[in-house]
Amino acid sequence: MIENILWIAVALMLIGSILPKTVEVRRAVSAAGWGFFSIHWFYQPLHYIEIRDYVNVALVITVGITCLIIDYTMFREYRKKNIPSPDITTMATSATALGCLFYFPFAQMEVLNVGIISQVTDTVLLTLHYLNIPAELVAWNKITLNGYTVEIILACTAIESIALFIGLIASVNAPIKRLAAAFIASVPVIYILNILRDAFVIIAYGYQWFGPESFEIAHNTIAKIGSGFALFVIAYIVMRILPELVDLIEGIWFLVTGFVQKLFYKVVGNQ
Repeated sequence: MIENILWIAVALMLIGSILPKTVEVRRAVSAAGWGFFSIHWFYQPLHYIEIRDYVNVALVITVGITCLIIDYTMFREYRKKNIPSPDITTMATSATALGCLFYFPFAQMEVLNVGIISQVTDTVLLTLHYLNIPAELVAWNKITLNGYTVEIILACTAIESIALFIGLIASVNAPIKRLAAAFIASVPVIYILNILRDAFVIIAYGYQWFGPESFEIAHNTIAKIGSGFALFVIAYIVMRILPELVDLIEGIWFLVTGFVQKLFYKVVGNQ
């Protein structure tokens, strides 16, 4: 069921992005897509709670709330026929639709899912061997070191972050040279850093660097912080190459924080 909701969300946002600007209902269609998209994100905490990944629990809830705020804003703009300039919500819709269109085939189609996981697993194993780490491949997506086994899943491939940057870059109207430079500065770098991240987790867990909780500390804490910092730096570089993205990111930030502030003052004022 959740997969169907996801595809409905992507389809609606894609339709809303490609409809001509003269078609007023395009904003309502996009808004509906954001509503369905929020359902997808609010479903995700159940998985992360099971694996005790509380950083991602907070992250997906935040994303879900952001989707609802954009949903509400686009419906309000549609009803009042008030189209702001720059049109931040439409820009965000296009970037999200393009990113999802790249990511979700890997999440939903087995041949692509297995293919990318296998490729990342093999690359991580080669990296470990290059570092003279005696890791072994015990299954198509499982690597063992010192008796401790790590399973590589789709989240370990960084495909989500890659799709995010592809969506952002593809949604910008800029010269092809700058678009290509932004792509090179983000996608290949994210892939390489992710291979090193996976290798670090396997080494830390295999050699029990942090005791019995080595996997949780290495994967859910150190790797998460490292990945967050790396993505921040990469995003900064991409925005230097494509300053057009600054308007989009600032617009979303002010949209969300402004909505939260208005809601807060309204609740406090009614007490």
